[in-house]
Amino acid sequence: MLTELAQQQFEGKLVDGSSVAVTIRDVTPVGEGHIIHGDGGVYQEVEYEALLFRPEIQEVVEGAVVEIRKFGAFVRFGPLDGLLHVSQIMDDRVNIDEHNQRLVGVESKKDLKVGYKVRARVVSLSLSEISPRDSRIGLTMRQPALGRLEWIQEAHKKADDRGGKKSGAAPAKKGAAPAASKAAAKPAAKEPAPAS
Repeated sequence: MLTELAQQQFEGKLVDGSSVAVTIRDVTPVGEGHIIHGDGGVYQEVEYEALLFRPEIQEVVEGAVVEIRKFGAFVRFGPLDGLLHVSQIMDDRVNIDEHNQRLVGVESKKDLKVGYKVRARVVSLSLSEISPRDSRIGLTMRQPALGRLEWIQEAHKKADDRGGKKSGAAPAKKGAAPAASKAAAKPAAKEPAPAS
């Protein structure tokens, strides 16, 4: 019962103005509880362990798209949601299909829907002490190795394919010198000495 009450009181709340309490465990009472006359409630001081999440500017986060709006997408990472503005989704003009909860690149045809997993960078951060869920967190995916996870995998595959192409020259055999070196290594033919 004490653990449940502590979890309700502290989980999801801002701690020290910069961290969100994700979970509370190992709750132990300290001393005896107090009953306040006329209140009917029992007040108990406790000690507990907490897992905290502290987002930072420039931190790379992975999350899931939870909502598409006219101005962008909301991404949930850990206990918080961040805004991915349409201008920060991809290097392409983006069409917004709010009815189908979808954003689509005009030229690339890349799309972003609710439920898709993405990797983004935190570019602005203003945590709300009253309601951490309402914090203002700005995200971007317009850098290499950021974006929808499938886009990142495709980019890596293309890079590997380009890097693995073979040139037209055959590989040299071990222990054999190139033909030009063999010719230079032959002793020069002796010319007959001029007759006097």
